[in-house]
Amino acid sequence: MEQRRSVENAMRRIAHIWGYREVCTPTFEELELFTLRSGEGIIEEMYVFEDKGGRKLALRPEVTASVLRAYVNVGKTLAKPLRWYYFADCFRYERPQKGRYRQFWQFGVELIGQDTPLAEAEVIMLAKDLLSASGIAFTLHVGHLGFMRALLEGLSPEDQKKVRILLDKKNYDGLSAFLSSRGESDLFDRLTALVESRNLDDALAITGNIPGKERIRELFAILDQAGVPYTLDPGIARGLDYYTGLVFEAFAENLGAENQIAGGGTYRLAHLFGGEDTPSCGFAIGFDRVMVARGDIPATPVVRVGVAHTPEARDWALHVAAAFRTAGIRTESDLSGKTLSQQISSISRTADFALIIGRREQEKGSVTLKDLRSGTQKELSLAEAIAEVNGDDSCR
Repeated sequence: MEQRRSVENAMRRIAHIWGYREVCTPTFEELELFTLRSGEGIIEEMYVFEDKGGRKLALRPEVTASVLRAYVNVGKTLAKPLRWYYFADCFRYERPQKGRYRQFWQFGVELIGQDTPLAEAEVIMLAKDLLSASGIAFTLHVGHLGFMRALLEGLSPEDQKKVRILLDKKNYDGLSAFLSSRGESDLFDRLTALVESRNLDDALAITGNIPGKERIRELFAILDQAGVPYTLDPGIARGLDYYTGLVFEAFAENLGAENQIAGGGTYRLAHLFGGEDTPSCGFAIGFDRVMVARGDIPATPVVRVGVAHTPEARDWALHVAAAFRTAGIRTESDLSGKTLSQQISSISRTADFALIIGRREQEKGSVTLKDLRSGTQKELSLAEAIAEVNGDDSCR
């Protein structure tokens, strides 16, 4: 938990620096909130139940829908854009495996009410900073659904969905057979060329003059000017029914098949929940996968102090411990009532310093500070002892 909190706090700090403020939504919502966005098929992947009033409810499978519901209910009159972030647990009924759990945590961001390339670029740059703060190695893939839509516009919605599934699974043999069955064999080479393209001019040459071409160019120009390391990936096919333009994904370098740790893009959901059509852009980071990718990296070391005291020096020992805690130093008092030597032996197993307090220290208002790493000890004033532990020479 110390490792998890260390990463969580680093992410929160980055979000605050970018001007994003935290929102918190209920763990369960009305089922319709999620089926409105994703259809009835999502029910099989969710924890769904009825309450005592017969209402159909669901544990949240993700947080974006909840945030947009909250925006429509209480946030639509606030000044735009809204910069919101969340850290929340979600629930999906699926087979657990490494990096994929039935209860999992997401750190996510939603930028609501701004529709410009600069807004889209800000969300990508924030995602990069958040993942960098977590201490993992990752790659960022950025695409735009305008590429895929341009090539698939001649197919029915059902056939488009089938093609996207085959592309997402990289089932090129299946894709070739399916397109042949639809009389669209010539589309196969263009689709595979688009998926493999890593240059913006090459991608646009494959798709032709697509709507919003200049806006797409501006987005990637901003990322380039900001020095964001990314891979152009115009073949990102998932989420075509949900995202409206920009899409991006991040992948950890040591997670195997389940290596996607973040995903997001531009979308419009507010109107589904009774609000006005509102441009939004956001992403979610799979926090558990980030922690798996980090491995056993210890949390930031914290200096620990243990207080050992004789029975007659208890009151001064309590005062000393309180002063150290007020100074922000992690301080644990020995509660055993054993001899000083036994207390010090116990403290040495977990602490860096021992504060030894007996009759002499109480009478003088001093502290005997023992450095458990070197074995040296000296008698100091309370202020000097705090400064010593903090590495501050000014009070000595």
